[in-house]
Amino acid sequence: MTEPAFDPVTPPDADAAAAAADRQVRLTKPAGSLGRLEELSIWAAACQGVCPPRQLTRPRVVVFAGDHGVTASGVSAYPAEVTNQMVANFDAGGAAINVLADIAGATVRVADISVDCVEPLSPAIGAHKIRRSAGNIAVEDALSPADAIAAVAAGRQIADEEVDAGADLLIAGDMGIGNTTAATTLVAALTGAEPVAVVGRGTGIDDYGWMRKTSAVRDALYRARGVVGDPIGLLRVCGGADLAAMAGFCAQAAVRRTPVLLDGLVVTAAALVADRLAPGARAWWQAGHRSTEPAHTLALTHLELDPIVDLRMRLGEGTGAAVALPIVRAAIATLASMATFDSAGILDKTP
Repeated sequence: MTEPAFDPVTPPDADAAAAAADRQVRLTKPAGSLGRLEELSIWAAACQGVCPPRQLTRPRVVVFAGDHGVTASGVSAYPAEVTNQMVANFDAGGAAINVLADIAGATVRVADISVDCVEPLSPAIGAHKIRRSAGNIAVEDALSPADAIAAVAAGRQIADEEVDAGADLLIAGDMGIGNTTAATTLVAALTGAEPVAVVGRGTGIDDYGWMRKTSAVRDALYRARGVVGDPIGLLRVCGGADLAAMAGFCAQAAVRRTPVLLDGLVVTAAALVADRLAPGARAWWQAGHRSTEPAHTLALTHLELDPIVDLRMRLGEGTGAAVALPIVRAAIATLASMATFDSAGILDKTP
């Protein structure tokens, strides 16, 4: 298979951003008094190419599910079977992301990319399935070259499907036992960090689990040392099909000029790769939150993204981004609906 070539990413509309910044100064409040809301409103206007921006009507969460062979190394507090069970929970509407997306006005889709099950839960959920699980990255490649390319293409196609269906903001979520080990390896490889500095507790592992996880990341990093400059190669050696699909999804969303709220460590690790697949894609993203995983803060720093909320969350699924979504809505509403000094007949300068 041919490696994916993404179309060039065009930046958000600078004229709309300038108009939004000017409007912010004229709203009935002291300049800068709404803090981060003002910045987010300007970003939203730039992404939409219009000022004032339109309120979001179809934000969409896509949860990418996949298993990881590295769980055999004892890196997680949960068994691999939980991934498939949670896919069913998403589909039934019983997971945290379902609840949080609902109150934020978003809908949820789950995609089985590489869950270790014989048959996907449904044809729709398994429409883009690449394989069953990933290889144990501590001792073998996560994917074959063909699977790595196919997984990126799957994420790209999912982004196209959602944008073509009318999504005006996208959130990528993740589900996969062992996926923080692969994500941490990607972040360490792309930032030059040492395993002991970036390995977190994931699902709640104890000290012995943390040592096993750190060893797995160390071994995977050693295996990946020759492909650090190759995004597809990194996904193949120490990523997984779900991470590759998320990377393709985030990159293609930027190509399609659609804003994205990034979630936690796993999604942001994929985004680090996506910004290399489609340079400039990061301008279309905001960091929904900061998780407790140390590798997440490192990845956000390298992407130069400031998280909207910091609530000590570490669940994944897209939950942190879903919590941030109402704040983005509030930012849009204030810029679009507040009166200006002129329209309200209020003096905009103190005598």
